[in-house]
Amino acid sequence: MRYLHTMVRVKDVDESLDFYCNKLGLEEVNRMDDENGRYTLIFLAAPGDKEAALANKAPLVELTYNWDPEDYQGGRNFGHLAYEVDDIYATCQRLMDSGVTINRPPRDGRMAFVRSPDGISIELLQKGQAKEKAEPWASMGNTGTW
Repeated sequence: MRYLHTMVRVKDVDESLDFYCNKLGLEEVNRMDDENGRYTLIFLAAPGDKEAALANKAPLVELTYNWDPEDYQGGRNFGHLAYEVDDIYATCQRLMDSGVTINRPPRDGRMAFVRSPDGISIELLQKGQAKEKAEPWASMGNTGTW
């Protein structure tokens, strides 16, 4: 058995791609439109996984857009996606500068949470050892839920 992808339903393709690609840094590697099923599938890879993903050897995030409007509730019930990052502080700062709320700041230099426009929790984990505690993160409180 091999892990292939995680599917997340989205309400707005442009808003979701702005979050996942422009802000979080994932890259689109494949897209499929199904006229009969009335949906679009967009497959995304982390930049460090793009080559392996194209060779079908790395897990992907599948954004599923159903053409007929639906109201998805309870994104938190999904759980979360997790990504390892080279610098937790720089990543969180870049996301904040892009207008993303840091729901659980990296107070410990190791872990943070943000949410997608559809309410999906995204866990960011520091690659390797935790970074030394630093401000403004160390004293920043939680915002909302994650």
